[in-house]
Amino acid sequence: MKVAIYTLGCKVNQYETQAMEQELRRRGHQVVEFTEDADVYVVNTCSVTAVSDQKSRQMLHRVRRQHPDAVLAVCGCYSQTHVDDVRKLDVDIIGGTGDRLEFLNLLEQTAQDRQHLEAIDKSFERRTFEVLPAGGVSERTRAMLKVEDGCVNFCTYCIIPYARGPIRSATIETATAQARELQAAGYREIVVTGIEISSWGRDLKNGQTLIDLLEALSDAVPGMRIRLGSLEPRTITEEFCQRAVELPDLCPQFHLSMQSGCDETLKRMNRKYDTARYLESVTLLNRYFDRPAVTTDLITGFPLETEEEFGKTLDFIRKCGFAQMHIFPYSIRPGTPAAEMEQVHKSVKEERAHRAAAVAEEMHEAYLNGCVGQVYPVLFEQPKGDKFFGRAANYMEVLVDGQGLHNVVKNVRITGIQGHALLGEIVEDPA
Repeated sequence: MKVAIYTLGCKVNQYETQAMEQELRRRGHQVVEFTEDADVYVVNTCSVTAVSDQKSRQMLHRVRRQHPDAVLAVCGCYSQTHVDDVRKLDVDIIGGTGDRLEFLNLLEQTAQDRQHLEAIDKSFERRTFEVLPAGGVSERTRAMLKVEDGCVNFCTYCIIPYARGPIRSATIETATAQARELQAAGYREIVVTGIEISSWGRDLKNGQTLIDLLEALSDAVPGMRIRLGSLEPRTITEEFCQRAVELPDLCPQFHLSMQSGCDETLKRMNRKYDTARYLESVTLLNRYFDRPAVTTDLITGFPLETEEEFGKTLDFIRKCGFAQMHIFPYSIRPGTPAAEMEQVHKSVKEERAHRAAAVAEEMHEAYLNGCVGQVYPVLFEQPKGDKFFGRAANYMEVLVDGQGLHNVVKNVRITGIQGHALLGEIVEDPA
């Protein structure tokens, strides 16, 4: 059968989609683009905000309207947390966030007899990590390696713990085996991902933490770049930095989830750190690594946020000097405690997002300017205009003159800036 999958949401959803695509091909099915004719259409949904829910519903309605005779299947966080709402939609198969291989069994069964089937488990009862095939974001260049699922932080704005359940970790043996397979397949970089990778190992109860996993991966795939997904700031300790800086292939880009630079707001969010602890993490990274790219997320206009609190956030992000930021006006997530709090007006949320974005742009330009004259190893991906595009180890975009550089790592001296990209010239082959 021909199967097309549309993915909304985070890197974990993207990872699980490519894993399902690999398994479908292994079973002899054809995976096609979502714009093509198919026997089965799958929408892998997101539920991080109410807007995500709406996008998921809109896509399901659109597919049913455009392909009335095809099998329509839904999986992901929206169907896991809102199964009663999904049942009201004209879909054939409803899956959630667990047991993707069983979900594919349902696809095959329904393609034959068009039964209405469901596979929704109780997410809080999950205790084992589902091992899925690891795979690439771009052909033979960068691959994601999912090492963890679940979250127990219960931030007041977030529904993901309800959608994903408790922490489950891949064992070091599983993670390193998959990393070796990716290296053998020709990938040059792995992105260590999960719902909350800072919690990796907690459920294994053997004393292992994320840094133990990173050391094992570094030993297993020497010469392969290792990039980290989003981190809880308390992960960054003196010991973590002392051990991490010794890993030759660890990319010096650290995305430390922040959400607010005001202690009062962080407390309402039920975040597990304050600004002093966050700044300690930023300071440690800058002490141990040479100009690391510290990046973050920020929510503006969180319920009850005052102008004074937002001012504290602006002052704090300047103090941190982020290389890059993702900024979002707060979006109500029904079913979470924050949805019941007094809301900030939409226009205020958006105005604060614009002001924060202006500060973020200044810091990003300053970081790029600091890269000029430096030499970075760059993993090249594809042509872009009349140049070749790649990413430095710090994840900054780099453009050089050249051809045939796909999936090649070259040392590049940065000579200038073009928009949000660095311009450079290849100076030598890496050792």
